[in-house]
Amino acid sequence: MVAADYRRDLIDQLMAAGRALSTATVLFHEALAEKVGLSSSEDKAVELLDRLGPLTAGEMAAHSGLATASVTALIDRLERKGFARRVPHPSDRRRVLVEAVPDRVSSVSALLTSWVKVLNGIFADYGEDQLETILGFLNDAARCQRELISELADSV
Repeated sequence: MVAADYRRDLIDQLMAAGRALSTATVLFHEALAEKVGLSSSEDKAVELLDRLGPLTAGEMAAHSGLATASVTALIDRLERKGFARRVPHPSDRRRVLVEAVPDRVSSVSALLTSWVKVLNGIFADYGEDQLETILGFLNDAARCQRELISELADSV
């Protein structure tokens, strides 16, 4: 096989594998969220709060790509379900932060234990150079998707 053909074939396989992974990821998180009484967007909002710490509604909108009004409704739902709470901003009394409720986040994290174990098994099959390449790809792909989310939100 000619090098250009081989590269094109590899890229086609990567695109197909990426689509399969994306579908599996969405369905996995949908099932996980349902298990704890959340929608998938609520689950991802809790994940943002857990990973990034307390955020304002505007910051949540910026990180998620959702409109501020949608984020306000999302926060209201998370509060009702006990996964998030509004707290005063420590240095600006006019602002409010949204933080995850640790006990509720733990209930979601516990469901991920087997997945983390599987991932660690997969990681064990790769050398450090390969892991660095995979890490670079995932960071680049996530950055590009965040940019596309903003473009989609701006074009509505």
